[in-house]
Amino acid sequence: MQIYLPIAEVSVNAFLLLGLGGIVGILSGMFGVGGGFLMTPLLFFIGIPPAVAVATEANQIVASSFSGVLAHLKRKTVDLKMGVVLLIGGLAGAALGVFVFNYLKSLGQVDLLVKLCYVVFLGVIGGLMFIESLNAIRKSRKNGPPTKRKNHNWIHGLPFKMRFRVSGLYISVIPPLIVGLFVGVLAAIMGVGGGFIMVPAMIYLLGMPTKVVVGTSLFQIIFVTAFTTLLHATTNYTVDMALAVLLLVGGVIGAQIGTRIGTRLKAEQLRILLALMVLVVCGKLALDLLLMPTELYSLGAAGGH
Repeated sequence: MQIYLPIAEVSVNAFLLLGLGGIVGILSGMFGVGGGFLMTPLLFFIGIPPAVAVATEANQIVASSFSGVLAHLKRKTVDLKMGVVLLIGGLAGAALGVFVFNYLKSLGQVDLLVKLCYVVFLGVIGGLMFIESLNAIRKSRKNGPPTKRKNHNWIHGLPFKMRFRVSGLYISVIPPLIVGLFVGVLAAIMGVGGGFIMVPAMIYLLGMPTKVVVGTSLFQIIFVTAFTTLLHATTNYTVDMALAVLLLVGGVIGAQIGTRIGTRLKAEQLRILLALMVLVVCGKLALDLLLMPTELYSLGAAGGH
């Protein structure tokens, strides 16, 4: 069943979009990730223009993150004070990211930028995750003691300190602002929530307890991706609601299935499967950039490049 996407200006099979949403929803339920860093490249592969894929996927992340935050609020595992500090940096980063996105779009280089960002980030994150997972599997086989994480580092010596009672921290507000800024830029340019970077940064850089990290990250992601979606919709007109709704329906159903599958697998097995999937997507994107395209020329809008 073909459906015409008015903003993307392409016809796509509706069941294919539901299936993609379902697959990423399953991954989200299994691995505890938003899935934006996998969904956006998959949209590239089926012919959705990168600018539309980025803006629309940011819109879908808002809904999935909101449902996650509600569950964490009930468990009282959200540090709202830390979330607000991260949010201030995130909003500034999102505005900066959209400005860069608009500038490159006017030059006709935005598609290349988005794909290059994905190749770099997916390659680095997939590689690190794969190595870390292999080490974890080796340690579990040896039954060695788990390595302890250092609670204090140079971050704790910076000025402008603030007390975060839920996280049990007394640290400078500068690192959370920088982390939020960086993730905001990523959200605007890549159409991701940034949880795959923010969560490790909150644990290893800021020293936050693992139990409050996911909920706090989702709290910040809701507002940053909503702000990013608004900016893209009002300045670029690249948010395709028909596409977003189909992906969202598939994602909601898939997340329920993924959660059940995830409970049957070990954490190390889940991480190594996710790492392999990330590296496969990275490899496909890199090949698309290196190989000669089937169509050497394309028609752009009037006044475009």
